[in-house]
Amino acid sequence: MTQLNRRSFFAASFASVAALPQLTAAESFVLPTIIGEDMPVQPSILFLTWHRDPTTTMVIQWVASKGEISDPTLYYRQATPHASSGLSLLLGNGGGFAPLTWFGQKAITKPYPKTDLTIFRVELTGLQPDTEYEFRVSKYSPNYRFRTMPAKATDTISFISGGDCGVNGHAIANNISAANQDPSFAIIGGDLGYDNGRHVEVSLAFLRNYSKHMVTRTGRLIPLIPCIGNHEVDGGYNKPREKAPFFYAIFDGLFPETGYNTLDFGDYLSLILLDTGHTSPIAGEQTAWLEQRLRDRIEHPHVMVVNHVPAYPSARKFEVTGDANRKHWVPLYQKYRVPVVLEHHDHTFKRTKPLLDGLAHSEGVVYLGDGSWGRLRALQPPEKLSYLAASSMDYHLTVHRLQGETRYHLALDERGRIMDATHTGQRTRGRVAVRG
Repeated sequence: MTQLNRRSFFAASFASVAALPQLTAAESFVLPTIIGEDMPVQPSILFLTWHRDPTTTMVIQWVASKGEISDPTLYYRQATPHASSGLSLLLGNGGGFAPLTWFGQKAITKPYPKTDLTIFRVELTGLQPDTEYEFRVSKYSPNYRFRTMPAKATDTISFISGGDCGVNGHAIANNISAANQDPSFAIIGGDLGYDNGRHVEVSLAFLRNYSKHMVTRTGRLIPLIPCIGNHEVDGGYNKPREKAPFFYAIFDGLFPETGYNTLDFGDYLSLILLDTGHTSPIAGEQTAWLEQRLRDRIEHPHVMVVNHVPAYPSARKFEVTGDANRKHWVPLYQKYRVPVVLEHHDHTFKRTKPLLDGLAHSEGVVYLGDGSWGRLRALQPPEKLSYLAASSMDYHLTVHRLQGETRYHLALDERGRIMDATHTGQRTRGRVAVRG
């Protein structure tokens, strides 16, 4: 990457009143003004995700005992122009603006496995793209905020990726570092809390940490997009969904039948979320599904694949890691010109050279990541892995920035310091130009 490109990348800023939504099916309310900091309902687990169309929907989930929630209704409205950030309490007619009506939607509920806790879930639909909303999880809770994704990528869009988090201090440090980047969302590519499908307190600790720290400086909650990893599953590989009880209790809306799915952001970004053999086999149905999804998105400017176990490892031995990925999926990435694959599992930082059939090629696929949000492992000697362009044994996350038809990728350590930077180029005329 040239100094000019690096300078322009580092200098670029991250993406940091539309008409009211059409909410004919929702009942409207005028909620009471809250004074003071003591809120009757402040769940310690409250986070966002998506099941579909991030431009017009949002899924809000919180976990609490049924006794804490007397009225399982989520109240929401478009954020008022004068409202302060975060847990805003400015609910009245301040600053010369008329207050906006709140709308209410009942939460669906289900048990949180192996506890007496309840998952409360609301999927809001019919929202305006690129619009900020505020919501409460009861009439007497703080105000929380979220923002829908834009319908078109007319401005720079940034988001975070990483994996292999855990619940230790390094994971928390990277949560804070990630939130400081003001991303639109975060991708966690498997091994969220290391609950192994058995340890419920670990699964809850991950969600509490995410809920507490993955909030931007302006108070906006950052949606979480996950993939499944071996440490979500009791037994790790080739198990039924029942062996990943905590993961599927929370993310069954995104993964209703299998461990893989696609999330499309308008016509500018497609995230293809894969299951590297944990609850869905790699070969067979998942591979056929993958090819169809890649074929359908051949003209999209940004198609990124996310999976847990890497095809090109940096710590584990190549001969025993990712062979099924290389056999069944890598040929499809090359055939359909996928520019970037986000991989995890190895607990290091890595960036490969652009690869075709495992060899450096100017029009190859870059494999990024290797999952060291909160876990580390020793690297293989670099001379044994000729496909690597950069690697290190550091806790890290990656900031991705979409600008036009170019993708910028900036690796940060847990203190927010720059470790690596690259960009991947356009998917034009059936070709991928990849520059390191």
